[in-house]
Amino acid sequence: MTAELPAVSVIIVSFNTCELLRECLNTLAAEADEVCYEVIVVDNASRDGSADMLAAEFPQIRLIRSEVNLGFAAANNRGFEIVRGRYVVLLNSDAFPRPGALRNAVAQMDADPKVGLGGARLVGRDDSWQPSARLFPSPLNDFLSLSGLSARFPRSRFFGRVDRTWADPGQPAEVDWVPGAFSIIRRDVLEQIGYFDEAFFLYYEEVDLCRRIKAAGYKVYYWPDVVVAHLGGESSKTLEHLTLSASGAQLTLWRLRSEYLYYRKQRGAATAWLAKQVEKQWHALRAWKNGRRGDADGRAKAGESRAIMVLIEQAWRETNGGRNSPPRPW
Repeated sequence: MTAELPAVSVIIVSFNTCELLRECLNTLAAEADEVCYEVIVVDNASRDGSADMLAAEFPQIRLIRSEVNLGFAAANNRGFEIVRGRYVVLLNSDAFPRPGALRNAVAQMDADPKVGLGGARLVGRDDSWQPSARLFPSPLNDFLSLSGLSARFPRSRFFGRVDRTWADPGQPAEVDWVPGAFSIIRRDVLEQIGYFDEAFFLYYEEVDLCRRIKAAGYKVYYWPDVVVAHLGGESSKTLEHLTLSASGAQLTLWRLRSEYLYYRKQRGAATAWLAKQVEKQWHALRAWKNGRRGDADGRAKAGESRAIMVLIEQAWRETNGGRNSPPRPW
């Protein structure tokens, strides 16, 4: 990083991932090449000393300390307010750019001014494939995922549509949306369409943003030459106070709330209701089928589905059918 006006503002939302955050920042510095960038970290009331570590070891970053967990959307918005770069990169604390990733992302954006947001080829530490470009949610797509048909027929353009598992990951493509582990966004597009919708505490905020970007006439792209190693789910693992573990139930509830908010906002009340019914009826069938087995595994799966059905009704009630977002923090 230098004192000159940066080309890129990297925003990282931090929540109880101190060691990974340190690795993320060191990796970014090592792999940024000649790209001039700044880093803004928004710490969501971490309990593991993340903010103090940042202040002591990375004094050059711009640190925003929040006294409460704002969630992903609102925390990123705090960063958006102070960015100076012409591009904004959203980077998870458990995501590590590979050599050339930042340089290639900037070059791709420079090459096509109609691209409003671009995403990376996400891989595991072992280079294993991760979903990196997706189709917008719909009740049909939800069913394909829930039923396992997407996983069973990944090479099918129809059944593998949700995560584009049929596509060659080595080919760039215009897509519906990309995961938020890494994305690069034009700052002027953000200022034109608005920041993240803070009704989404966690989940669906990047889907909503990509839909708004496309509605404004810009493209969303996936680029295979922008490679980012991503662990995934590290912040959620710190919610130990929350099985179905308690933390799993909490995250499922958050996902359902955001799902109904998204469908109601973007697709209307009927689609929100249909999405709810698809998942509820699937779990009712799963609970009935596994309950008939009589063994321990069947009882466990049936119990899990019944618990999710309760969460479905709770999320529907708490969001008033997708109309209202519960008060933060969720």
